[in-house]
Amino acid sequence: MIGTNITSLRKQYDLTQEEVAEQLSVSRQTLAKWERGESEPDMRSCIKLAEMFQVTLDELVNYEEEAGMQFGVPPKGKYFFGSVTVGERGQIVIPQKARRVFKIEPGDQVLVLGDEERGIAIIPKQEIWGLMNVVLGNDKKKEK
Repeated sequence: MIGTNITSLRKQYDLTQEEVAEQLSVSRQTLAKWERGESEPDMRSCIKLAEMFQVTLDELVNYEEEAGMQFGVPPKGKYFFGSVTVGERGQIVIPQKARRVFKIEPGDQVLVLGDEERGIAIIPKQEIWGLMNVVLGNDKKKEK
């Protein structure tokens, strides 16, 4: 996975192997071997790669694209949880990883927001006030 992810991120950032290798203080051949899966980077190089591409170490090492989806490794703090199927009555099942990351438990209420240009968002109800403070600029007033 890591080799594929390095290649994907490098191309996403429009960098050559030479440019990435130089930033990591390794040879272009070393980077090429990582991308081909012939060897793997050490922990320090993984950390530098994650920082360079603004992804988590876990995503850099373990991210695997869902079949047919070509989104690449998501930026740090951003997620792609896969696809869900809408049931006959409009119900969806929020993927387990999404529930875990956002601490959504059975019985919790979520808000469903929409923007015709950007899509639908599902937000845990308890988070809406924090979001509203950001939108209204109230979070900056508290900092002063």
